[in-house]
Amino acid sequence: MVDLGREVTLEFIRVTEAAALKASRWMGRGDKNAADQAAVDAMRGMMDLVNVRGTIVIGEGEKDQAPMLYIGERVGGGGLRDPQVDIAVDPIDGTTLTSKGLPNAISVIAVGNEGTLAPLPSYYANKIAVGPEAKGSIDINAPVQDNLERVAKVLGVRTGDLTAIVLDRPRHEQLIQEIRQTGARIKLISDGDVAGAIATATEDSGVNILFGIGGSPEAVISAAALKCLGGELQVKLWPSDEGERKKILEMGYAEADLDQPYGIDDLAKGDSIIFCATGITGGDFLPGVRYEENLAITHSVAMRSKTRTVRYITAHHHLDTKTIPSRTEAREIGI
Repeated sequence: MVDLGREVTLEFIRVTEAAALKASRWMGRGDKNAADQAAVDAMRGMMDLVNVRGTIVIGEGEKDQAPMLYIGERVGGGGLRDPQVDIAVDPIDGTTLTSKGLPNAISVIAVGNEGTLAPLPSYYANKIAVGPEAKGSIDINAPVQDNLERVAKVLGVRTGDLTAIVLDRPRHEQLIQEIRQTGARIKLISDGDVAGAIATATEDSGVNILFGIGGSPEAVISAAALKCLGGELQVKLWPSDEGERKKILEMGYAEADLDQPYGIDDLAKGDSIIFCATGITGGDFLPGVRYEENLAITHSVAMRSKTRTVRYITAHHHLDTKTIPSRTEAREIGI
């Protein structure tokens, strides 16, 4: 097993910084596709400079989804002595948030040794997550009330003192009702459940537990982050209709797999995991990109599961000298 060291961690921070910088130019302009494309192009270009032989295991879909970063795409410098790694990416977790100028859009990447990140089908998953203080107290198969009472007990608070974070979707109407019946508080979010899962393990976030159905790719990325933070995540595949169920079964999954809980160690194995993120629009997790005179200022976080070290990085990018490699234009471009 290769020890993915400190130097390569910083290189992946540069990848999310580049994606956030390019996406931030589309903040509030109402074009989420253009924002996503700008972030993808920057992320792909910067990964060419990282000394790894990487394979995208969580991306924007299969190869026919290109020009987005697609599942199976090879990235990185590709030197013979460079480590082989799995990479999970979300150039913008919160494209709608970015297009509307709303908080909590981030650019994220998770990396681990080859075979460590689970390539879940790119559909939906039911999720429950908590921070390190409540680790071991949740069960995705248990009723909502039981999970809330267990978390409250281990945290030494009343159930009504807890805050659950949930994606604001029609499919969660029953879930929201069940949480409210316990007296717990709810923080509804319109998008960005990677940041929501991380909030459960972040000091001063005010969030204790995440519930609900979101993208399964985001589940793997969230697992990588919570692995570094010492939290817990459990997920179950959730096909939204018979068409998705059929496609998942055609991928080699059995019916029993659709009811199988997956934990952090199933989704992000071992201690080689690296997670990096940079804020785009700003929010509870990370401040967004800010422009001042001739500077662009970014705020990022880098985590490693091996040491559980979490580093917050503020970078000042000079607009007259800063460039980002663009695959689309085959040249270095400005911010």
